[in-house]
Formats: sequence, structure tokens, C-alpha cells
Amino acid sequence: MAVLPPSDMRRRRNPAGIAARLVLFVVVAVIAGLVAAGMALPLVGGAGVAARSAVDGFENLPSQLETPPLPQRTEILASDGSSLATVYYQNRVEVPLADVAPIMREAIVAVEDSRFLEHNGVDVRGTLRALVTNASAGGVQQGSSTLTMQYVRNVLINSADTPEEAAQATVQSAARKLQEMRYALAMEKRFSKAEILERYLNIAYFGAGAYGVEAAARRYFSISAKDLNLSQAATLAGLVQNPTAYDPTRNPGQSQIRRDVVLKVMLEQGYVTAPEAAAATAIPMASLMKPSTVSNGCTTSSAPFFCDYVIQTIRTDPAFGATQAEREALLRRGGLVIRTSIDPKAQAAADQAVRSYIPPKDKSKRATAIAMVQPGTGRIVAMAENRDWGTKGAGNTTYNYTADVAHGGTQGMQAGSTFKVFVLAAALEQGISPFEPIASPQVGTFSDFRSCDANTKFPTYTARNSTRSGTFDMRQGTAFSVNTYFLALEQRTGLCRPAEIAEQMGVTLGNGKPLNRVPSFTLGTNEVTPLAMAGAYAAFANHGVYCKPTPIMNITDRDGKKLDLPGPQCKRVVDRNVADSVTALLTGVVDGYIGGRTGQAMSLGRPAAGKTGTTNESAAVWFAGYTPDLATAVWVGDPRGGFRYPMKNVTINGRYYDQVFGSTLPGPIWKQAMLGALDGTPETRFDLESSWGLQAATDTPPPPPKVAPPTDPNTPTDPNAPTTPGATPGPTPGATPGQAPGATPGPAPAPSG
Repeated sequence: MAVLPPSDMRRRRNPAGIAARLVLFVVVAVIAGLVAAGMALPLVGGAGVAARSAVDGFENLPSQLETPPLPQRTEILASDGSSLATVYYQNRVEVPLADVAPIMREAIVAVEDSRFLEHNGVDVRGTLRALVTNASAGGVQQGSSTLTMQYVRNVLINSADTPEEAAQATVQSAARKLQEMRYALAMEKRFSKAEILERYLNIAYFGAGAYGVEAAARRYFSISAKDLNLSQAATLAGLVQNPTAYDPTRNPGQSQIRRDVVLKVMLEQGYVTAPEAAAATAIPMASLMKPSTVSNGCTTSSAPFFCDYVIQTIRTDPAFGATQAEREALLRRGGLVIRTSIDPKAQAAADQAVRSYIPPKDKSKRATAIAMVQPGTGRIVAMAENRDWGTKGAGNTTYNYTADVAHGGTQGMQAGSTFKVFVLAAALEQGISPFEPIASPQVGTFSDFRSCDANTKFPTYTARNSTRSGTFDMRQGTAFSVNTYFLALEQRTGLCRPAEIAEQMGVTLGNGKPLNRVPSFTLGTNEVTPLAMAGAYAAFANHGVYCKPTPIMNITDRDGKKLDLPGPQCKRVVDRNVADSVTALLTGVVDGYIGGRTGQAMSLGRPAAGKTGTTNESAAVWFAGYTPDLATAVWVGDPRGGFRYPMKNVTINGRYYDQVFGSTLPGPIWKQAMLGALDGTPETRFDLESSWGLQAATDTPPPPPKVAPPTDPNTPTDPNAPTTPGATPGPTPGATPGQAPGATPGPAPAPSG
């Protein structure tokens, strides 16, 4: 069996005859190109004029062709190195020629360019042969492109920025053929025969989504290109002429016929013996095939919505390219290894929590989403929702309910009383004592709110409580999530600073716009995302330093070089004593001494802080909280629209709820996910520095306070079962939050704890 080892691939030139052959090839090439394009020309007159024109203009054609890196697979990994997904524009694995079986090299040369080792990029003899054959047949029966010319054509296709440019690279025209030849001659001067063959085998399309010989060998036979046998090599070599028609997964009969043609050519050219060709021909295509597929994209990932968030981050973040075109080019080239921040244990716990409470295909069609962020680094360690990735069918979606519009998510959901933390921070920052009692009636009317932009006065704003009423300090008002307490507090802080703190902690509307600065701000009528809230709560866990949530730890390119990416993007938003005081107050919601607090069922058995959130008519319900190590936010609602489909009078996972609150579904989901994510990790206590002397609820509790009983007969005696409406659309918002200056004043039902 003849072999074409890389070391024997040398250019074979006859310097004395180059000039004469160049003129001859140009004349023949023009005619051959026109015939191949289907243009009939008389052999006298027209052809001569065309040939002379070609000779005159040939030297003016550009000869240098850029050969950018070929698109390859990109691997997306979890933080522990396990695989999350394989993403590619072209399924390709580049390999050196030494890793391609010699029989494969011989098969492709035999059937596609038998004089590959003898020509200089353009085969004059082959062109003449094709010209005669095609002219006799009255159509294109035999091609005249060498392997080098085919490589040039593939480079032009891969380098195209638009479909029009790609089509131009394959159009049947004399001009295109001449340019192809010109580039081929230049290529032969730049690269050895071995290099050209290696490049060709890596760029050629072999059908069934396989680009390059290595991907093709894996796709059809589940082996590497270095292990191909004669019959397999002949099958692949036969594909490049027409990858669709000869695709053995679709047309095994036609593929077998084509394979046998290749074997016959190899026999005629002396690459194989007659017994070898006969044995390879006798193998049925069906028994030869052992196809395998490589999943492309995030669909089959164990964390599909997080996987998509990673891709969207690269598309939108200037850290990965100054322009969107540059960032898209980075993804299109591929060959990357993206190490993400996802923690498989935390992701599994989050996924299990959302699905166990609300199965994907639950008849209620309600949805829940959870985001987990590591304080101090901003690393997103989990991102899940009770949906499968898909465009059709119950329980499927491609919307990421944890993320904003720019990252494939939604316009956000009103966050309810989880927003009260920003007013707490502003009040403490301004020196308002957490021990100061504030009258908090069942129904409160507030007339001193002013806008931030024009300092105009808002109309009178009225709200009511859903838990307790009376006179409370900050610890009690927070533990019971008393609406009129927080509106009174917000009236003193003003609307501007609480919104600034939230935005500086990464919280904006889901559409990316600034938060609405309205009286109902503290009641959570702004539409935000779980990821943004998890990031903000992580800032309180991190003593007031906000770190932008990030899904990517590092990226390695195809050459093994790490891309220069920014580290954690952190900034201080509030002083440590302010943040730590907020944490102390929020630990009282979960583990405090006050009976009837809204988050008491969410105790983890280790230090934790948190806040419930329930909106008007329970259109959306939340729980957000953290330990020193992990911050998590959970939303539950209806993606069809929270106001149209509120969380009331609904059966979810076989259980009937007359009304769902932050403590009845989001809280338990939060607790289960947190316990699973933190399982096996050492307990960490909050290290708090409060200028007010506030301590975590698990430290030394003060004596229980005297709390006024409910004053409204409509207020439930069970503070864990609030009834006051809130105000939240689901991912499709449908209401104007709060009241703007000039709006008609009136009673406003408010989100509750």
C-alpha cells in the first residue's frame, strides 16, 4: 500500500517551465472556468479574447489570502471542571496531519486531486482533462479544482461576514475561478504540501454537521481520524464532493456506491491492492456505521439557563470585545474553554428545590426561579427555574426568569417587601435610631413625599398593613414587615437615597432602566430580577461592599492562553456599620426572639438573615436572604402575568392555597436550596460591627418587646398569613408602580411581608 507521509510532501517545480506553464494555465483556466460555469463559448474568437484579457489582468488580481483560525467547539465547564455544555458554530476538532490515518490522506488525494504532489496549486493537466470531459458531455461532469483551490474556497466561505459573501465564494463564474487559482498559487508558496493537506482536512465539510476529518470520524464511526480503516477512509473521502447526497446517516445506499467509487480510484492509482479494495467494498455501509452526536448549545446542559446566561454575558459585556461584532466573532471562532462560577452541588440543590415545590408541568402553570450569589466575589453559584429549556410544550421556555432582558430574561417582577432593606440602609446611614418607636397604624396616609428630579410633591399616598399595627422600632417593624412603619421611615429618608443604594447594588428594572422613585418604592413595586436581588443581598452579607454578579471565572483560548478578563468588580456602597446593622435586623426576621416574625419558618440551624416579599393580590411572592457565605433570592409567580393570574385560590403540586405569601412557597424553596448548597460546609457566623450595638439574633437577644395587637378586624391574627394585597406583575409587567406627581391620590394596597 502506498503511503503519503508528511515528510515526503515536497513541492515539485520545474523552474524553467514555470513561465510557459503559467501562460498555458491562464488560457486554459479561463476556458475551463467558463465551461464549468455553464457558459458556452466558441473555441475561436471569443475564447481567445477572453484568454488574452485574463492574461493581461491576472497579475493584477490580489494574491494574499488571510487564513483566520477555523471555528471550533467551545467547552463550558462548571467551577469544578465538570462539563456543562459544548457550544459551536461548526462542529470541528482540529488535529495535526500526523493524527490522521495515512490511508485517509491517500483516499482524499486519490479521489479529489491525484496530482496533488506534482502541481503548484493549479493542475493544468487536470484542467484540460476536465475541459474535454465536460465539453464532450455538454455539462459539468468533472471538476477542475485542486485540493489547494478547494481549501481556498473553504477559507473564503469561513471568512465571510454575510450570507451574500459566502454565496459569492461559491458562485460559478470565471472571475471567481481565476481569483481562486491566483490564491492557490500563492498558498503553494507559503505552505508545504503537508501543511496544505492538513489545513484542507481540517476545514472541509463532511456532512451531518461535521467539519474537518476528526469531527467526521467521530460523527460517523465514533473513532478518531488516526484510527480510520480503508473502508471508513474511502467513505469520508467520498463525502466532500456532495456531503448531503452522500451522507451515510441519510442516504446509506448512495454513500456506499460513492465509497466503492473511491476504492476503485485508489486501486487504479496504486494506493491499495485488489484484495484490499475487494475486502473494503464487501463491508455493508450499515455495519460500517457507528454514528454518534455531539450536543450543541445549552439545551441538554444540567444548568441550561445558566449556560445561556454565560453566552449572553459574552455577547453583551465589553470585557469580551469592544464591539458586539468582536464579541460575536469570539464566540463564532470558538475553541474556548470557559470555566464558570457554577457550583454543581448548589446548582443541583437549587434545581431540586424549585422542581420539588412546583414541577415543570404543574397544571397551575406557576413558575419559580432562584439565583445564588457568593458574597465577596459576586460569583453566581446557582441559577435555576422550574422549567425545561424548550420553545414548545408545557413546562418549557427559553426565558431566563432569574435574569434581565439583556441576558435573555424578562422585564422583571415586583419584589414586594424584599425592597425594605434599602430603606433600612438609608435610614441607618442618616442616623435614624433603630430603637426609635414609630407609630404604624393599620391604615396610614402620607403626604410629604417629594420627587427626586424636580422636588415636586407627590399626591397623598395611603397604604395599609397586612401583618401587625401599633408602635414599633426598627427590629419589630422589620420582623413583622409593617408597611406603614416603612412608609413613615421612607418619608424621613426621602425617595432618592434608598433608590441610589439599590441601584449601586446592581438593582435596576428588568429592562435595564433606573428604578422608579415613588412612595411605593419601599413596598417593592419596581420590577426587578432574582439575580439582581441576590446580588444586592450579597452586598449586605459582604459588609456593604457590592460585587457585580458574574458567571465566568476564566477563559482559555484555543492556544491554551488565558484571556485577560477583569477580576471581581467590587465597590463599597454603604459603610460597614450600616450594612452590618441591616444584617442584624434581618437575622431577626429568621432567627429573632420576636414571635410571629414573617421568616421564622426559614431558620437554617445556622446564622442566616432574610426578608419575605408579597405583592398586591399575591401577584408575585419572594424570599431573599443570606448567610455569610451565600446569598439567594427566590421568586414565585405566573409568567403569563401576575395580575391576571395571582397566587390566590390556586392548587400547586396538589396543594390548595387560598393565597400564597413569601413565607409559604418562596421561603421553603429558599430554605431547601440553601440547606442543600451549604451541606457539608462549616458554619460561619456573622462578624458584625454595628454603631448601634445591634447584634445578630443568634447572639445575645434582648427581652421580648411589647407589641400592640392588630387593630383591624380584617387583619389576621396569624402574622405568617398576611392578607393585604401587594402589587406585582410576573415577567410580563402590567401595572404602573406607585404614584407619580400629578396622579390621582387614593388608597393604595401595598405589598406585604
